[in-house]
Formats: sequence, C-alpha cells, structure tokens
Amino acid sequence: MSQKRVQLLVLHLTLVGSVLCGNVLIWPTEGSHWLNIKIILEELIQRNHTVTVLVSTAPLFINSSADSPVTFELFPVPFGKHEIDSVIHDMISLWLSHKPTSLTLWRFYKELGKLYERLFKINMQLCDGVLANQQLLAKLRRGRFDVLVSDPVTICGDLIALNLGIPFLFTLRFTPASTVERHCGKIPSPASYVPAALSELTDRMPFGDRVKNVLSYLLQDYIFQSYWGQWDSYYSKILGRPTTLCEIMGKAEMWLIRTYWDFEFPRPYLPNFEFVGGLHCQPAKPLPEEMEAFVQSSGEHGIVVFSLGSMVKNLTEEKANLIAAALAQIPQKVLWRYKGKQPATLGPNTKLYDWIPQNDLLGHPKTKAFITHGGTNGIYEAIYHGVPMVGIPMFADQPDNIAHMKAKGAAAEVDFSSMTTDDLLGALDAVINEASYKESALRLSRIHHDQPTKPLDRAVFWIEFVMRHKGAKHLRPASHSLTWYQYHCLDVVAFLLGCAALGLFVVARCCLFCCGKLGRTGRKRKRE
Repeated sequence: MSQKRVQLLVLHLTLVGSVLCGNVLIWPTEGSHWLNIKIILEELIQRNHTVTVLVSTAPLFINSSADSPVTFELFPVPFGKHEIDSVIHDMISLWLSHKPTSLTLWRFYKELGKLYERLFKINMQLCDGVLANQQLLAKLRRGRFDVLVSDPVTICGDLIALNLGIPFLFTLRFTPASTVERHCGKIPSPASYVPAALSELTDRMPFGDRVKNVLSYLLQDYIFQSYWGQWDSYYSKILGRPTTLCEIMGKAEMWLIRTYWDFEFPRPYLPNFEFVGGLHCQPAKPLPEEMEAFVQSSGEHGIVVFSLGSMVKNLTEEKANLIAAALAQIPQKVLWRYKGKQPATLGPNTKLYDWIPQNDLLGHPKTKAFITHGGTNGIYEAIYHGVPMVGIPMFADQPDNIAHMKAKGAAAEVDFSSMTTDDLLGALDAVINEASYKESALRLSRIHHDQPTKPLDRAVFWIEFVMRHKGAKHLRPASHSLTWYQYHCLDVVAFLLGCAALGLFVVARCCLFCCGKLGRTGRKRKRE
C-alpha cells in the first residue's frame, strides 16, 4: 500500500510539472540586450519550459548552435551584419561629436532622428522576415506558444504575438528616447523631477535643468513623431485596420524593466511594470589559473578592471596610447579587455585580453575599481559586487547610466572626446583612494541584495504568471482606453472653464440689466 501511494504521489507531481511547463517564444534585440535576455531563457529552460528564439540570418551575437537546448527559428533578411555595425558606428560617432547640451539639443536630436530612419528600415526588414513568411508563421502557429517575450528596442514582437493570438510582455532598460514607455506604457513622467532619457539629469533639478528637461521631452516627441508615424502606417497595413504603434504596444501584459531602486531615482510606476535589474549577476567564480596569478601579483594595491563593452572593439592609436599612459602610472595591476593594436605606452602593470570574465573579476576581493563605458549590464555587476566605477560613456543610455551612478556617489566620469591622461589618472585616483566612492558602492550593493526575491526569479515569475493566467489584464491601467485629452482631463477643464465663463456671462448680464434698470429709474425720478 505504501509503495502504491508513493507511485501515485510521483504521478501527481509529474502531472503538475507537465501542466506548469510552457512554450515560450522570444523576439530578441541584438548586442548586449541579447546577453541579458539569454539569462532569462536559460532559467526558463531550467524550469522545464520550451524556448524558441526568432533570429535573423544576420545575427551579431546570437549563436544558433545545433547543440543548444534552445530552438532557433531562422528567417532571411536582405541585409548583413555590416549594415547594423555601420549604424552602431555612426551612433557612437554622433554622441562623441554632438554630445547633447542645452545649446545643441535640437541639432543632436535632429541627427539622431536621421539615424532612426536607418534603423526603421532595418527593423522593418526584420519584421517582414517573419510576418511575410507564411511558412514560418504556419510553423509557429503549430507550435502553440503560451507567451511571447520581446525586447521592444527591436519593434515587432507585439505584431507577431497578435498574429499568433498569444499574450506578450516586454523586457527592456528603456526604448529610444523613452517615448514608448511614456506614451504606450502610460508611465507618469512629471518633467519637474523625472529626467528625460538621454538628458543626463538627475531627479534634483534647479530651474535651468528643468528647462532643459522640458525641452528634451518636447524635442524627443517632435523629432521622433515622423519615426513613430512610419510605424503607425506599417502596423495599420499589417493588421488591416487603422491603428498606431502605441495602441498595439500598450497591450503588453507586463513590462520587465532591467533596473531597480539601487539605480533608479524615485518616480511613479504602474502595477504592470516590474523591476528586474541585475538579473544576470551572480557570485564570482574562480578565475583561470594564469589570470589569478596576475591578479595575486598585485599585492596590497589590488587590481583595476577595464572594459568598454562588446560593441567597441578598438580605439584610435592616439586614444589607446593616452589611456595606456594613464594606466601605467597607477600602482594597481590592470586587466584591460582590448582587441586593438598594443599601445606603445602600455605599462608593465597592464595586461590586454580579448575577453575577460568581467563578473568574476569584479567579484574578486582584490578589485579596487572598474573602468566602464556605462552599459547597464556592467554597471549592475559593479553594483552587485560593490565596486566603485570610472565611467567613460560613449553613446545611447551610457551617459545617463553614469549620471545615475555619479549622483549616487559610486562613480566618477571622464569625457571620452576631451579626455587627457591626467583626467583619467585623476578619476582613478579619486575612485580608488577616496573612501566615499567605495562606501557608496557598498551601500548600493546592500540595497541590491536586500530584496524579498531575486531579480531573475521575479522576471521568470511574471512570465509564468502571464502563461498561467493567459495575460495580466487586471494590472493594466484604464489610461490605455483614454484619449490624450481625456488622460489629461482637458475635456473636464474645458467644461469647467465653459461653466465658469457662462456663469460670469450670466452675472455680467444681470449686473448690466440691473444697472440699466436702476439708471432708467433714476432718470424717471429726476424728471418727476
């Protein structure tokens, strides 16, 4: 009898497991975004979900190897990797040559708008690669997916989900100019204390900064109006009815934001927005033997970890020599991820690597500082391990990210375009030797670790939640069904102003009537 009960229990557990297993479709974004979403899909696989990734024939980082537990559905596109690399190169050049200031905002956003025109063409070709491929769509329908997880920096995941009749959710840091979250996600963004994306402002803004912030919001909306208008036309064509990008993107069940309050400034959010920042971070693992020996040779001075991310492969010879000369003057050993030509000024304390185990190095007890371009993934690894930073931001969200870390006291910043050897040396000396930077980094680390659940568990929970309940409509605010004038109560304001005007008109007419009557009475008495 006991054996039968055990068998029955095992059967029940097996059935429960099979019920909870889902079929997940991924619409990713390339570059560092893929490195982040890859962690989510690996955890989904660990929990016995089936994961399928849609990937084009021109991937940058996505490796569709045959031995992977992930199913990759490849679709053809009429462009190659060089076209994506070209846009990224031009975007970096734009930031370095036209860094936005109060006086150059218009020119910067105008040039950025031109870049997004090129991105639109590439993105639309990605969309057509799936939506115009009837054979692939039929195969996906047969797959009976439960949910689609999309990175909205590459637009179209929502259209694919609607075509397949499944719920979808987003995972992102923020979208271009952050207009999608504000207008499509309906996040409240008071310009008085919520800094616009790309503005490099904090939540403590004096009058001049608030002027810049308001202008940033207005310019973003104006410059990108044409870009979003093209998407409105495309979405209407695909769905066969008049619609807009925001109407469709606003149907997302959840928005998984890859930050947390250790990074963000306090601001209003909505119940279908969940913070999952740092979901890729983990305890440090042992270093390779040769690398560990180099680290240990640093003695009491420790090491500095230096990486400008996966998108910046090399520097000009002049810039590389400038950086190497600064690094040669510090007592710490330096591990520099760099694929370019070895700088002539490279010191004996600096070692170049094509690749470094960044998370494991940042978690090493001898690490004193992290020189970073300001990518969200690297910043969160530094927060996780409590390492102060020297930021050399280059493009996109990187200047904003470093501005956040500076405001929280955990980083110093060096301008890449105008940087001198002394600038970098001074920033390194401050971050390593001034105790406040380390204390701030450790404070952020304590905040990050002091959460009721791990960020990765939260991300997977909400994906599974959407699968279990076929969506999360109860978390979606009613603002999605309101027009812009209803959202801002402009119709109510117009009605109340009309009532006030009518009231004033009636009072004025009554006064005029009474004054006229009194005047006539007075004249009559005078004649009598």
